[in-house]
Amino acid sequence: MKKPELVGNNQIDLLCNGNEYFPRLEAAIDSSQTEIHLETYIFEYDAVGHKIAEALMRAARRGVSVYLLLDGFGSQNLSQQIIHNLLNADIKVLIFRPEFIFSMPRRHRLRRMHRKLAVIDAQTAFIGGINIIDDRHNPEHLLPRFDYAVAIQGPLLATIHKAAKHLWMIVAWAHLKKRWTHRSIIKPTDTPSGNQKAALLIRDNWRHRHDIERAYLEAINQAQSEIIIACAYFLPGRKFSNALKNAARRGVCVELLLQGKVEYFLQHHATRALYDDLSKAGVNIYEYNRSYLHAKVAVIDQYWATVGSSNIDPFSLLLAREANVVIEDHLFANQLRASLKTAITQESTPVTADSKHIYSWHSLVVNWLSFYIVRILQGLLGYEWRDGTP
Repeated sequence: MKKPELVGNNQIDLLCNGNEYFPRLEAAIDSSQTEIHLETYIFEYDAVGHKIAEALMRAARRGVSVYLLLDGFGSQNLSQQIIHNLLNADIKVLIFRPEFIFSMPRRHRLRRMHRKLAVIDAQTAFIGGINIIDDRHNPEHLLPRFDYAVAIQGPLLATIHKAAKHLWMIVAWAHLKKRWTHRSIIKPTDTPSGNQKAALLIRDNWRHRHDIERAYLEAINQAQSEIIIACAYFLPGRKFSNALKNAARRGVCVELLLQGKVEYFLQHHATRALYDDLSKAGVNIYEYNRSYLHAKVAVIDQYWATVGSSNIDPFSLLLAREANVVIEDHLFANQLRASLKTAITQESTPVTADSKHIYSWHSLVVNWLSFYIVRILQGLLGYEWRDGTP
């Protein structure tokens, strides 16, 4: 793998939760003049989805070319009537691997389009972990999901715009929509917008199978003082786990902010099976419990940071199409770090040897059964992660 090249002179703004992200996205759509690419795993037609859909339709009525790419599993609740309305508004809509009522449980169904990415006029991009869904909506009436995105302007747009066009072209050809492929009449600007260095990392099943994981491992292995990772779904392989443990053993402060509320039972308890091994090596683990954690971010040595859609689990690192941005900048890293430290100290529970809900004999049985069930399911589906043993 060729190491992703960091591009300088960008302006990258951290956006915390949907409260900051959706108004910025809607405003960018409303100011668009030529072209919009929007990719999302989930497009829920709730209050937020309605507002974004209306903004896209307003743009299309102004003559803006709008390309909307949805995942067939994540967005399967979006009704055909809504899709029909979008198409009638002259929005081009494609579904990545559509789901059908009688779809068989085959391997390729796990290869989803998990990216959350938008490119507006090749001048502004948004990348992160936030789907098009009201993050305040949950059955327990909790606070919004804890998540992040970034808004990007500057020379990195050339890479992001190219990646969005490329995936659209692949899916359009697969759907026999050759006429929907396009050659953009706009070019991304190379005019400096700030002083931040960044790189786009994608994960696919061809040239970029391990780019995101390798970037994490390189940064972890080079860490000197501090590693903070917030990850909604955390089930690393042996290589990743060893990198974290080795960092802790050489004196690096390693902090993991993980999901505290049970969203997916097997995943949640399989993750807890790893706690004891990590904790014994000196890794500090915290469970976020103020709301649901959906973040996929990290800060290392108050300089290296990443924000994106990729979890640290087999789904993201082996199967799904993902997009992360790596930023090397003290100001950005410290802003993200401050937000994470607040979540750790004020909104989370530390995992200790006295955490009975994790280390009681009953919990240990449930955790390890969940872990091995997840491993067996991976193997049955042909995706055995040979590095997966803790």
